[in-house]
Amino acid sequence: MLKYANPTFFLPLVAKLLPWLAGATVAAFAIGIWGAFFSAPADYQQGETVRIMYIHVPAAWLSMFCYATMTASALGTLVWRHPLADAAQKAAAPIGAAFTFVCLVTGSLWGKPMWGTWWVWDARLTSVLVLFVIYLGLIALWQTIEDPGRAARGAAILTLVGVVNLPIIKFSVDWWNTLHQPASVFRMGGPTIAPSMLWPLLVMGIAFTLLFTTLHLMATRNEILRRRLRRLAIQTATGETNAQPTHRLTMTGGAE
Repeated sequence: MLKYANPTFFLPLVAKLLPWLAGATVAAFAIGIWGAFFSAPADYQQGETVRIMYIHVPAAWLSMFCYATMTASALGTLVWRHPLADAAQKAAAPIGAAFTFVCLVTGSLWGKPMWGTWWVWDARLTSVLVLFVIYLGLIALWQTIEDPGRAARGAAILTLVGVVNLPIIKFSVDWWNTLHQPASVFRMGGPTIAPSMLWPLLVMGIAFTLLFTTLHLMATRNEILRRRLRRLAIQTATGETNAQPTHRLTMTGGAE
């Protein structure tokens, strides 16, 4: 499997996997959306508003999973200096930012009818907002530093510094008194959600994970191809410069 860390082997593998991943993603979303909006019952307290959960919760999961993926890639960049790790980390940042944005927006849509306000400086909400800002900072860093090597190292260091926010997001509802409800799916005592609501939520989680995998592979492939084109452009420009004829002045003032 290590050979697929080489871009030469990685690109053909992605070409084979993408059609299957895209099909699985569409199928999972079709089943999940049907279960969430047509099969699962309304909550006895939240009513139909509970259906926001089927978008909000998977987006929250993926916002953290994406950053964990970037953390692993950052280690690959700093420790092994692997170019594919750098490309994977850079490709994941906009996707993670998008999932985090969806999480924040759907959380606000749920908070208005439940809490009576669009936003509160709750520990969970604030830490997720910090995660979104970190994503934006990483994207800006890659855009502002022209040298790919320096940008990769700087982004890897910032990613490793920001990973401390993940346990804060996860355990904020346990460490502080917050409005946000505690974990109800992945907990020691088992899920507290009714099975009729739990299975559509898990299917939507699988659908979001497949979507991330598909988009991440596509973005990583595009980043590799973009870097190859950049390298070829530099080599072509350098070759043209070296191939230009040189002229020297003669004693009579003419050029040979």
